[in-house]
Amino acid sequence: MMNKLAHFQKYKLRYEAFVFISYFFINSTLLATSEIMEAQRENAVMPFAIWEPFVWEYSSAIATLVLLPFIFMLLQRAPFNWQAIKYSIFQYFLAASIFSLLHVAMMVGLRKLAYFTVERSYDFGNLWFELIYEYRKDLWSFIFFIIFLQGYRFILSRLQGEANPVAQSEAESDSCQAGHNIDRLLVKKLGKEFIIKITDVEWLESSGNYVNLHIDGRIYPTRATLTQLSEQIESKGFCRIHRSHAINLNYVESITPLSSGDSEVKLTTGKSLNLSRRYKESFKARLA
Repeated sequence: MMNKLAHFQKYKLRYEAFVFISYFFINSTLLATSEIMEAQRENAVMPFAIWEPFVWEYSSAIATLVLLPFIFMLLQRAPFNWQAIKYSIFQYFLAASIFSLLHVAMMVGLRKLAYFTVERSYDFGNLWFELIYEYRKDLWSFIFFIIFLQGYRFILSRLQGEANPVAQSEAESDSCQAGHNIDRLLVKKLGKEFIIKITDVEWLESSGNYVNLHIDGRIYPTRATLTQLSEQIESKGFCRIHRSHAINLNYVESITPLSSGDSEVKLTTGKSLNLSRRYKESFKARLA
């Protein structure tokens, strides 16, 4: 029975998307209804139609959700470097400026489209004043997202653990980086350390700058590329079968050809993975 953490790890993207969408939907609804209530409190007749605050808030939320993946990419490709803090601040300040401009452009576009459908026009107001006004809010939102995502990643890494090659000496550590074979992995989790054999890994999954190691229903990330890691452990019985994953040949149970030309590889654990045509010949050669 898959434990809760393993289930979360398997469907992590879905959980994260659900949380972010739910947060922005609830927050936008509260802001829109607050604007309506404030207008009703101050005026007998509201200065806007009741649907307008929802358009204003939802358009902003949708634009932000569309841009969130780019913040993820920024953290992956250009993590904040405290050793070069001035350059990192400049880099993130530039990213925040681009984020704000894109956010405003999408937000205004969505609002104009919404107003157009009811045969009305949307006036953004004085361009430079409104850009500065929106930038103030967007900059704070950008900083909040960076802090939140970093904190979330830190907590998640402590809960799920992170795997690294075991090296008894500095020379051995260098050889691992150079592409030599890996026999064992050291997993640090919740202040404890665990040793796992590389042969216990059932399959590997590419995940950005990490590779997720699937072991007995659990997932352990390790900072590496799938190409790099699969080459290091190839002699241990591992084979690349797709651009996104590799498998331990000792866990292969069956292979089913598909009409697309690809195949489906079923592991003894019950997991089914796609065997891409690109890797089919090398896979068959390894099985022979």
